[in-house]
Amino acid sequence: MAEKVVISPQWALWAIPMVHWRVGLLTALVLLGMVVVWSIDGCTVRSIFQAWRYQQDYLAVRFHSPNLTVLSPYSAVNFTPYEKLGEKSLLLERHTSWISSELEPNFTSNLIARWSAHGGVPCKDSKAVEISIPGLDDGEVIELTAGDVHEFGFQALDDSGKPRCLGGDYFEADLSGESWKSRPLVKDFSNGSYSISLQVHPDFDGVYNLTIILLYRHFEGLKFTPWRFSYDRMLRNFAIRFYKSSVQLPELQSCKASDFGRDVWSGRWTRHGKNDDCTIGNDGRYRCLGSDFPCKAPWCDGSLGILESNGWVYSTHCSFKLYSAESAWNCLKNRWIFFWGDSNHVDTIRNMLNFVLDLPEIRSVPRRFDWNFSNPKDPSQTVRITSIFNGHWNETQNYLGLDSLRDKGFQDLIKKYFSEDTIPDTVIMNSGLHDGVHWRNIRAFSVGADYAASFWRDIMKGVKQRGLAWGRVFYRTTVATGGYARSLAFNPNKMEAFNGVLLEKLKQSGVVSGVIDNFDMTFPWHFDNRCNDGVHYGRAPAKMKWRDGQIGHQYFVDLMLSHVLLNVLCAR
Repeated sequence: MAEKVVISPQWALWAIPMVHWRVGLLTALVLLGMVVVWSIDGCTVRSIFQAWRYQQDYLAVRFHSPNLTVLSPYSAVNFTPYEKLGEKSLLLERHTSWISSELEPNFTSNLIARWSAHGGVPCKDSKAVEISIPGLDDGEVIELTAGDVHEFGFQALDDSGKPRCLGGDYFEADLSGESWKSRPLVKDFSNGSYSISLQVHPDFDGVYNLTIILLYRHFEGLKFTPWRFSYDRMLRNFAIRFYKSSVQLPELQSCKASDFGRDVWSGRWTRHGKNDDCTIGNDGRYRCLGSDFPCKAPWCDGSLGILESNGWVYSTHCSFKLYSAESAWNCLKNRWIFFWGDSNHVDTIRNMLNFVLDLPEIRSVPRRFDWNFSNPKDPSQTVRITSIFNGHWNETQNYLGLDSLRDKGFQDLIKKYFSEDTIPDTVIMNSGLHDGVHWRNIRAFSVGADYAASFWRDIMKGVKQRGLAWGRVFYRTTVATGGYARSLAFNPNKMEAFNGVLLEKLKQSGVVSGVIDNFDMTFPWHFDNRCNDGVHYGRAPAKMKWRDGQIGHQYFVDLMLSHVLLNVLCAR
């Protein structure tokens, strides 16, 4: 009888040759996979994903050097793609349309998530100190077609020259020529890579300076004490030549009521006249061009001279009418305008009264008032303007911001104006610079913005329950603070974030009808204090020493805002 052979269970499978071969192969693949995983961190995974997203984007850029046109795919992320930065493949996209942006969906929750993210070991301790822009860093003058939007990618680098793998750096960008000033759109891909978009209308071809400043690193401008973290280094100052081509942009149209539904503006200041011999008057005003100096279509409509800007005017996705006293009074008669915001409202109201409505005798208005104004040439035309300062529930104090709504007396004051038989037909509101000082972080401000939005939602509900129509409400974004104030508690990094948070909350509550993007309007002039005292763009003209040491200051940026407000109030 043959001997019975017993195979122990643990060795049974190895006795089968086919299984033995498969297990060996599987083991080798597992070991290889472990090596690959160990060599890749989270940032590189994101790099591969982004590279896949952009692998079909074959784009061209023309440099100011003989017969050089480079076509290549571009990856917007770091590490592996960064090894190819020596190649001249920097142009992400080129298209013919007006440059535009929009408020990111879920802006607040996404911002808080990115603000609180620390990344992996390679990321958490490094900070951006430099950038790399392939092609632009060659020292050549670059030529670009005027009219097209040119989107370029760039990479943030740490102090060892390695690419950063977290975003949140705040870059200030400026594109300036003799007759054009705009803020190039900067996108943050949240992985250390960014893009910047440039555009100049074909009517303004020529040589421009592109300036890029790193003001704050990784959301440090949102801190409670941001002046301790201000970096404020100019990283690039390039010459770029925009040349005429066959590109045709859609012609700007005059602003209609529906145009103010856009959340984010991407405008520009253009110049259509200049008096090189213009000097300051004894009253501090700059009457450089005649009061009848005409606007140039399609950039504005009306008399450019009344802006006292020596030829500068602002336009965005639409162009604005500049109002004469007659046309302004015809629009405002029998209206009730309610302002709720910081002291920049006070300046704008005074400037509108002095410069537009022909009431120069009103030298100032208080932080809190409810007055009727009459047309000096036709007393039958009146407008009611109410202004409630929201920097603090006590109008003589500061730096409480939206938290002033926690005071019941302040709540009752506001509610009173919406409890009358008639209510304001238009409300202009903003979250002021005082919020930048008050709130300890972005999460705390988000809670305050929620509370403010719910307060205004309840007012709106109360109005509708009484059978009255809710008026139009516009959120006027807070200014980009200028010069020395760029490093303070209300710096542009923080104010731009706060603008987005409050706007999103107000929209979710169904309160606002539209937006007046004063941040975009002021940004091209915020790099110094020529047009501002740091926190105000509308201080009254005066022939006296200004903050920057010069005699007098420019006030036309806020005067432009007065006309934009009139477009909001009067456009159909």
